[in-house]
Amino acid sequence: MFSPAEENYLKAIFALAEAQSGGFVKTNSIAKKLNTRAASVTDMLKRLFDKDLVSYQKYQGVKLTGQGETIAKQMIRKHRLWEVFLANKLKFNWDEVHDIAEQLEHTRSDELTDRLDQFLGFPTHDPHGDPIPDKDGNIAMRYKHTLADLRVGETGLVVGVREHSTPFLNYLDKINLVLGTAVEIILTNDYDNSKDVLLNETTQLSISYKVAKNVLVAKPEEDA
Repeated sequence: MFSPAEENYLKAIFALAEAQSGGFVKTNSIAKKLNTRAASVTDMLKRLFDKDLVSYQKYQGVKLTGQGETIAKQMIRKHRLWEVFLANKLKFNWDEVHDIAEQLEHTRSDELTDRLDQFLGFPTHDPHGDPIPDKDGNIAMRYKHTLADLRVGETGLVVGVREHSTPFLNYLDKINLVLGTAVEIILTNDYDNSKDVLLNETTQLSISYKVAKNVLVAKPEEDA
């Protein structure tokens, strides 16, 4: 049995490692992601190390052990399934589901999680486009292309976001740049790398580089 705090740390380490394509995760990165002090992170990592949930390498940081990764994926699966339930069944907006799912993900019942998965029709992605691990821990590859990567004349389909903050998601809602939107790059501005894009072949607007680098897209040759 592990505490919610321990589970949150494992989930955070997994997410940070995934974002950097594997390897060891620095203590300061964990502190920043969890909005806590480095000293608190060090204390928790000692607990996780004693429970064989992380391995440590001097000057490199920590890495999840097999058991630690299994628990992290279980937490991610629960979290993202609850996000789907909140968005699809209770009609919460995609900027509202994260904080509530943070509370619901610590349920101890695997049967409840499996039944929730079945009830939702075994979804593969959450409302933000993030892949949902199956009950065996298998997880689909995340799309790696962003709007910022697309060149003039290239097209894509919005399939996810890198940033989940409420202001960012509200902004995407405001400009109708949401999941499922078809985009085509009309112009890349050399000065600031902003993009002029065409949405669903009808609406043209300008997207800042900051926005473009946080919107994930699938290219036509990829299976979205």
